[in-house]
Amino acid sequence: MRLTNYTDYSLRVLIYLATRNDKELSNIKEIAEIYQISKNHLMKVTYELGKMGYVETIRGRNGGIRLAKNPSEINIGEVVRKTEDDFNIVECFDPQLNKCVISPACTLKNALNHALHAYLNVLDQYTLEDLTKNQQTLRGLLR
Repeated sequence: MRLTNYTDYSLRVLIYLATRNDKELSNIKEIAEIYQISKNHLMKVTYELGKMGYVETIRGRNGGIRLAKNPSEINIGEVVRKTEDDFNIVECFDPQLNKCVISPACTLKNALNHALHAYLNVLDQYTLEDLTKNQQTLRGLLR
């Protein structure tokens, strides 16, 4: 399973914000520079994270972004499910696209579906707080 850049960037933004003090505002420009990611991509990601309730956006001259929830309340499996647009890891997962001739007798689909659920179940066991327990090290790297 490979995550899209959108999901990767979403997780990176959340990790960055989790390393900040609760009231400290960050901005997209600084996050883009630190991760060396397009500011335009991060604007879209941050906007969507805001709509999902993970990020609070403060507008205005002294505005910025910060986490809208405690890191312990942000489940990584949930974030991945909300930010990934397609879990059809093979053609036969999508009945409208499936043209595989062995599909009616193939058990690979079941094995891959089982693996996908296991993957997501593992991510469900982690929160943003779990991913940022090494605060000091992360802060040092995110300068």
